[in-house]
Amino acid sequence: MLEIAILTIVIAFIFTFTNGFQDAAPIAATFITSRSAQPRQAIVFVAAMVCLGALLGGTAVAFTLSGLLTTVSGGETVQVLLIAMIVATAWNILTWKYGLPSSSTHALIGGIVGAGIAAAGIGGVYWGVTDIIFPPHELAGIVKVLVFLVLSVIIGFAGSYCLHKAAGILLRNSKRSINSRIMELNWMTAGAIGFGHGANDSQKQLGIIALALFAAGQSASVTIPDWARVVCAVLMALGTIGGGWRIMNTLGNRIFRIEPIHSFDSQVFSGASIWISTLAGAPVSSNQIISSSILGVGAAENPRKVHWFVGKDVVAAMFVTIPATALVSGFLYGIVFNLPGV
Repeated sequence: MLEIAILTIVIAFIFTFTNGFQDAAPIAATFITSRSAQPRQAIVFVAAMVCLGALLGGTAVAFTLSGLLTTVSGGETVQVLLIAMIVATAWNILTWKYGLPSSSTHALIGGIVGAGIAAAGIGGVYWGVTDIIFPPHELAGIVKVLVFLVLSVIIGFAGSYCLHKAAGILLRNSKRSINSRIMELNWMTAGAIGFGHGANDSQKQLGIIALALFAAGQSASVTIPDWARVVCAVLMALGTIGGGWRIMNTLGNRIFRIEPIHSFDSQVFSGASIWISTLAGAPVSSNQIISSSILGVGAAENPRKVHWFVGKDVVAAMFVTIPATALVSGFLYGIVFNLPGV
């Protein structure tokens, strides 16, 4: 069991790196394409803020992730986590290769659900349905995750749409020189999103690591080791620096032409959505939130100038990722851990 737990942690760290270039890259996309910062400046700045967020971002999201498995035994828990991490990491790499702004959060949730059901049936996953039926319980389990995954995207799109409409009215008589002030503000909003992303997304891996150590009998409770937090923070920052250019090109150039005000309006509600979800302890997709915010601003500016086929890819990824990774992880769990002698 310990060997599987160690392997799970190693793959969790690899996943963290892929998470950096899959989900953190969009933070810099509008920042760069709006000419608010040079590419190298933007990437280093966002990476630094992601690292700080991962170090200082709390534990609420991590404990939500670590509570998604219920009746699965200790040994099976480690096996489920291993399969989930393998599938989610492979999904990140595959979608990155084709420049698709998919969600590492969706991939990980799907991996846990699929492998959890394969290990212990439907009851092996904490769905949280009873928390809705019998109030005043708070949202929890898979229901909480799914609600915030959808709600966060809606907030990103609708909020950015409304803000850009309001900005168009407020700034209609402004001089072109206002762009320099907006560019300065874009540094603040990009920093806030980077910190929030680091706080939210790093906790997914930290929750997996904490649960793996506990299930393997290496800790008395589900607690996050300081060394794991530091490693995840560094790997997310390195992933942001090293591999996000494909996703940035999709979001920054292919949806519509982004000016400084577009970047600002989209980032304000992207950041708000990520921060709200993090404080609520809900793992969300920064990638999907930022994508929806860009689409919201584009729709407010001029729907005819938006390349909606890119938006369709984003929406399709939202609906396909969880069931696809769930099926793959369930199938893979059955092959690997139902073999004779395993």
